[in-house]
Amino acid sequence: MTQTEDNTPKTNNKIGLVKKLFMNKYFLTGVGFILWMIFIDNTSWLVVRNLNQEINKYEEQLAFYKGEYEKNEAFYKRLMQNKDEKEKYARENYFMKKKNEEIFILVVDSAALDHPKPKSK
Repeated sequence: MTQTEDNTPKTNNKIGLVKKLFMNKYFLTGVGFILWMIFIDNTSWLVVRNLNQEINKYEEQLAFYKGEYEKNEAFYKRLMQNKDEKEKYARENYFMKKKNEEIFILVVDSAALDHPKPKSK
């Protein structure tokens, strides 16, 4: 009588060990606990991962805004210390002028720039 490879004693022994492992109450409890912590619990791994991604996003925004604040602070100090810089800023951004000056604001028609007229013959 010959045995096939599937029915060798070693294979049957491995199957028996796997069955014992899956029927062990401590193993089942551990697997259940891991599944609970990963997917079901309020502080599950998925929720914690999403919260960490959100925290990283806000930390990047914080770094950006700190850099912007430092640039604006340096600009403000330069503006308050230099009268010529203050006058230049007021003229460029608020179109302020001196008493005896006139200001001409040139507006370019962007439609004319985008679509050139056809050449006439």
